[in-house]
Amino acid sequence: MTPFQFFLRLWALAAALLVPGLSWADAYEAKLPEEIQTSPRLCDYTPCAQVFPGATSFSERKGRPPYVEAYGTDERGQPKLLGYVMLSTDITDTPAYSGKPVVTLIGMDLKGRFVGVKVLKHSEPILLLGIPESALTKFNEQYLGKFVGDKVEIGRSRPDEGVVGLDAISGATVTVIAQNQVMMSSGGAVARQTGILAPTVRPPAKFTDSTRTLDWAALAKQGAVQRLVVAPEQLGLPRASEPFIELWFGALNAPDIGRSLLGKDGWDSLMSRLKPGEQAIFVIRTAGKESFKGSGFVRGGIYDRVQLRQGLDTFTFRDLDYLNLYGLEAAGAPQFSESAIFIVRSGAFSAAYPWKLVMLGNRVDRATGARSFASFESGYWLPAWALEGGRPQVEEAAAPWVKVWKARAVEIVLFTLLLVAVAIVYALRDQLTRRSSRKNKWPVNAFKYSAWVLSIAFVGFGMMAQPSVTQVLTWFHSLLFHWEWTLFLSDPLIFLFWIFIIVTVFIWGRGLFCGWLCPFGSLSELIYKVAGAIGLKRFQRALPKALHDKLKWVKYGIFFGLLAVSMFSMTTAEVLAEVEPFKTTFLVGWFQRSWPYTLFAAGLLALSIFVERPFCKYLCPLGASLAMPSTFRWFGLRRKQECSSCKACAHGCGAQAIDADGRIDHRECLHCLDCMILYTDTHACPPLVKERKRREASGLQMTPINRDGYFIPIIPVEKL
Repeated sequence: MTPFQFFLRLWALAAALLVPGLSWADAYEAKLPEEIQTSPRLCDYTPCAQVFPGATSFSERKGRPPYVEAYGTDERGQPKLLGYVMLSTDITDTPAYSGKPVVTLIGMDLKGRFVGVKVLKHSEPILLLGIPESALTKFNEQYLGKFVGDKVEIGRSRPDEGVVGLDAISGATVTVIAQNQVMMSSGGAVARQTGILAPTVRPPAKFTDSTRTLDWAALAKQGAVQRLVVAPEQLGLPRASEPFIELWFGALNAPDIGRSLLGKDGWDSLMSRLKPGEQAIFVIRTAGKESFKGSGFVRGGIYDRVQLRQGLDTFTFRDLDYLNLYGLEAAGAPQFSESAIFIVRSGAFSAAYPWKLVMLGNRVDRATGARSFASFESGYWLPAWALEGGRPQVEEAAAPWVKVWKARAVEIVLFTLLLVAVAIVYALRDQLTRRSSRKNKWPVNAFKYSAWVLSIAFVGFGMMAQPSVTQVLTWFHSLLFHWEWTLFLSDPLIFLFWIFIIVTVFIWGRGLFCGWLCPFGSLSELIYKVAGAIGLKRFQRALPKALHDKLKWVKYGIFFGLLAVSMFSMTTAEVLAEVEPFKTTFLVGWFQRSWPYTLFAAGLLALSIFVERPFCKYLCPLGASLAMPSTFRWFGLRRKQECSSCKACAHGCGAQAIDADGRIDHRECLHCLDCMILYTDTHACPPLVKERKRREASGLQMTPINRDGYFIPIIPVEKL
């Protein structure tokens, strides 16, 4: 252990001891025995009896995907089959909001009804520091008694559509949608193996035969061959220029494709060895040193590295399903170091419908070194020209993130309109500030205050769409190791918010988000304004500029500290990111958290009565992360030559972002626009006041102020 790792763990331990309620939940990042993924005796390492009440013994793993039989005793004392127990990650690794699966042990009786559910491990930080883990337990209890063949969805029940609804966990929508998919996919896979649900019936494929020959490039372009690539970083290994493994695969029964790949004699020989209804696929390894056949394969065993999935059905291969592939005849075919022809013998498989090749492996957690099950897949569907009548109509199950977007369609539209409206208003700031003055700021403030209220009520408390520095850390790690769009698409409002933030930061700087639309920043500012309006203004003070200039760097230190910690342990970084009071204020609620969190958030808001935006200016790591790219913004606020000597704007800047030379620091500017109102006010801006008085004394005609903050010169007619 390095000294840094030692102090890191010491820091996390101190936080847990000093802050009541900051305790690790039983299932959060729980260390599970490695045998849980590999041992035939699953129930020796997991509490199977807890998910199947009444069972006294359990079998070894059996089937593909694997499950365990649960036994009791009959009236004669003989073993009696009661149902089945399954480990979710044996069947699916559907990621939750953290990007990692929720490892769940599930019990199901012989009638296909769920009898027990227990989460063994999850990586959802909101269930550690926000929503209590008991909420997930309560959510899972809704499955008890539900039939695996029902159409179970998150939301209200719709009997007319045959939908059984489940109550979601407020603030953890993505987590429960993923968990629902895990429950129904796992239960359905075992129910089909054991005969509880009828096997899937798919009409067999009927192929066309034009006797044409295609080269490799044409086969790849038309989707007749597909590629599956697994990068090292997807398995938690260091990034490398070469993939961990690269596979090419495709179906061979279609005459035009099979002859192109194997040659006429090779294809005819293969077809003569297949029985009616059997389908052949080829797989080759073109890069990587890892065998797709599996180093532990033995005669009579199963190839445990590759399988096919079609819908909810999974197809594995034994030694008798394997044929040698010695070469490919298609012109331009790549060189390969490993090859195979696998035979699918199940009548439930149809080459007319889409299927996926799945590569199974183990992912290493970079922070803890723990290994977990992982699967990587690539889809395949025969080209329409290879099938008589073309491709059949197929209704694919929507991905979890798609379901979230559909379920929140109205919220997404309203939120998008808010973002667009604020951007348009700010883009027209010159026109607004010209219509305002130091004594009448309402043309600007009417829009700004409206944005604050909507940000607090609609975005913060209503939609719980408060951005956080944890998302910055997650994106940084995704860019560094492995990018997954589905992880970021799983929360549509946060996804849209970040698109808005990134675009506007590089156009105008961070101030539009931080000053107008950040829910916590808006709440802090509104408290300050209301306090001043009700008579507390005399107690409100700005910190001395010298002290402010020192304290403003604290937030950068916090951000870089979190970033450094995240490189060793993302989990610890998420814990320490509680320096943001966002979860307490918006995501969880004041009365759902232990007193230290509530006291911290309430203290910051109470301090906002007397100091304008203290958290935003001095502590916010999210603001620090956005301040740095603000240096490269395209547009800034206007300045006059006289601003270098005039201090009027600096005295009225609540963010204290104007230096002694009149320059605006857009890393600190929160775009309140007070300086821009003063900029064109002929009764408040000292240079304009002086010029106005000079013109009035000389009897000169008063002229409008141009966009640079100067009087427009009058040119005598005779000089035109």
